[in-house]
Amino acid sequence: MADSFQLRPASAADLQALDALERAAFSDPWTAAQLAQTLRQDSTISLVIEEAAGRLVAYAFGRVLMDEAEILTLAVHPSQRRGGLGRRLLEGVLAAMAIRGIRFVWLEVRVSNEAARALYTEAGFIASGVRRSYYRRPVEDALVLKRDLSTFASARPPLR
Repeated sequence: MADSFQLRPASAADLQALDALERAAFSDPWTAAQLAQTLRQDSTISLVIEEAAGRLVAYAFGRVLMDEAEILTLAVHPSQRRGGLGRRLLEGVLAAMAIRGIRFVWLEVRVSNEAARALYTEAGFIASGVRRSYYRRPVEDALVLKRDLSTFASARPPLR
């Protein structure tokens, strides 16, 4: 990972950039209101990656629910994909969850999203089920993945 990228907690000041990134990354993006509401919740772990110039190029939201958590969304700008940013972001989210004592982490991913599925498999997630017609635009099944964090270790310090 080049030093020109910084991983940090997201803030309300990032909402406009988060909204633009969400629309660039997904065919069925969350609304600005959904992003803002999720960011405000105490149970949310929110991280962004920004370039040295300050432009957000990736973000992730996770939700903690007692001793389990869910990765709600993870987005990397299309122009920055395949450069390790998704992996760094995922490691940061998992580290933040592990420090909170989370045992299991869940997520859904489009069945056709081979790059994301490979990232999650490499990170230790295993298939746990399928949600039929979960995604819209286009309609597609979601693969439910699960990761046991009891053995998680990361060289990077966790962020909120």
